[in-house]
Amino acid sequence: MIFKIIKKYKYLLIVGLIVGGYFAIAQVLPKSLSRYPAFVIIFLLDIYLWSAIKSWISRQSKIWEISLNLLYWLPLAMIVSTTIISLFKPIQTWNTSVYLNISGFALICYTAKIFTTLFILLTDFIRGMKFILRFAKTKRTKQIKKAELPLITRNKFIKNLGLLTGGVILSGMLVGRFKWASAFKLRSEDIILPKLPQAFNGLKIIQFSDLHLGSWPSSTPISEIAEIINEQDADLVFFTGDLVNFSTSEAFKFEEILKEITAPLGVFSILGNHDYGDYVNWETDEAKEDNMQQLYDLHNRIGWKLLRNENHILEKNGSKLAILGVENWGDNPRFPKKADMNKTLEGIENDTLQLLLSHDPSHWDKVISKKYKHIDLTFSGHTHGFQFGIETSLFRWSPAQYLYKYWAGLYRIKSQFLYVSRGTGYLGYPGRIGISPEITLFTLNNE
Repeated sequence: MIFKIIKKYKYLLIVGLIVGGYFAIAQVLPKSLSRYPAFVIIFLLDIYLWSAIKSWISRQSKIWEISLNLLYWLPLAMIVSTTIISLFKPIQTWNTSVYLNISGFALICYTAKIFTTLFILLTDFIRGMKFILRFAKTKRTKQIKKAELPLITRNKFIKNLGLLTGGVILSGMLVGRFKWASAFKLRSEDIILPKLPQAFNGLKIIQFSDLHLGSWPSSTPISEIAEIINEQDADLVFFTGDLVNFSTSEAFKFEEILKEITAPLGVFSILGNHDYGDYVNWETDEAKEDNMQQLYDLHNRIGWKLLRNENHILEKNGSKLAILGVENWGDNPRFPKKADMNKTLEGIENDTLQLLLSHDPSHWDKVISKKYKHIDLTFSGHTHGFQFGIETSLFRWSPAQYLYKYWAGLYRIKSQFLYVSRGTGYLGYPGRIGISPEITLFTLNNE
């Protein structure tokens, strides 16, 4: 009965979902509204793929037909239902790992569907071209007959290849979700900085980034991260932003584990674009401000020094080293530009070795490397390496490179260095394929 009603009013339902979805996203996830046209295209492609396989589904036994119908539309149903619930129960009050893993599962399914749809589109394009050519031929002979225009079936090879590709992608993304998401890789980088005082020669620094604590349903991976960091016996630990996804409350259940991360010269942290609570609507401005104050208080409780457009001077045997930390600055208009370099550099002499923590590598690309050439080494994150790509000793590729000039690893322009962490956590797709979550150990020397 339900399927008959849907079939009868399908066009009205499609328009209703698109229009209703726009207003719902504007209320629930205002920062994502600019991406809504992409969501609509994916939704329409979903319908297109359905039209290509529904006749095959209808030929199955009744129980299989119902089951396949439900399975096909399950990802959309999950997205719609969670969005509706979020209208009445704000996301920041959820167990956000539940929300993000539901949306992550939908993302996995839709990625597989999109690749399958591309092959179906190819077969339909071929059909269309054949029809046009045959129509032109019969028109020239003035003998257009229905018998001369037989229905051209889809190329079975291409169609089956598309289904196979979708299946492989689905399988790979599921493996990336359950196996590779927490397959943490310890990387090592040795960097020579001629300005490094002899007193700090051999300085060891750990960087980790983009924990996105709200994405983790279990504390076990976070404990593993803390253990890996502490095992390195580094002098300093840097965290380069995006501790949470939507609200500070996501971090509370991990507080005792975060306290375990320590270093002799301190643990230093900065804010990323997700730490400001900008991705959800708050009932009042005061509620949003309270969320930020909770984040500042959390840093105090766990013993991390949060740098908000400020610096910290390390002194040893009469030598100095400056640790600079800025608030988020992103070149993309979607991301806040809160960094204040003049304030951050107050009291710092140019000949002092300067280590900068800045979440978004576009800040180094657009500002630091051009206007602040005395900053020796910048630590960034943000890109996650797209959580997907290929990295070998001879070849590197990721969709991240089309969004960011500097997207993963170590870069150098003359005497300035930038390191972009691939991130330690995940967001969106709840997994990793080809780009491992990382913790990086740096050893600094002056020659």
